Amino acid sequence: MDGNKRWVSGDLQHPDRDPDRREFVAQKQEPFGSVLACIDSRVPPELLFDTGLGDLYVMRTGGEAVGPVVIGSVEYGPMTSGTPLIVVLGHQRCGAIEAAYKSLRDDKPLPGNLESIAKALRPAYQQTVRQGGDDPVDTMARAQVTLTAADLRSNNDLAPLVEKGSLAVIGAYYSLDTGKVEVLSGAPY
Repeated sequence: MDGNKRWVSGDLQHPDRDPDRREFVAQKQEPFGSVLACIDSRVPPELLFDTGLGDLYVMRTGGEAVGPVVIGSVEYGPMTSGTPLIVVLGHQRCGAIEAAYKSLRDDKPLPGNLESIAKALRPAYQQTVRQGGDDPVDTMARAQVTLTAADLRSNNDLAPLVEKGSLAVIGAYYSLDTGKVEVLSGAPY
């Protein structure tokens, strides 16, 4: 979050982004966090958290949609090298969430494999319909983050790490307007 504060203020440090760091991580990596974020080109986790080479495992899918391969990728850091943090990062004005919302609302399937994204986002859509609100796309984006983070927190392989305190799974939301990341769920106290 300190890196995000630097991003918001423009006081960037650009840590771990030089040839010395490249050489240092060439043989071994020990990222301090894993981020599951959207594919949106405006939401690059390494930049908005002001991190560098070897600092984060990053997985990106449309609307943070998950399936077995993505979940396995998220599990990789905590289960193989003890990475202590997973952040599920949604964002403002998410195109994937908007497309899925409209598809599910209108019962009009998306073309090709985009439909698999809409299907994966159905629980967030259903929660949004129950919850209501002025901006259903934003509500759905936030719901997707909190539902995915909760699912990861209770995942059979990750839950024991969470329970013993060696892993935190955070749900967060990025504002395109301000550059600020807001923690929605799972913040360790």
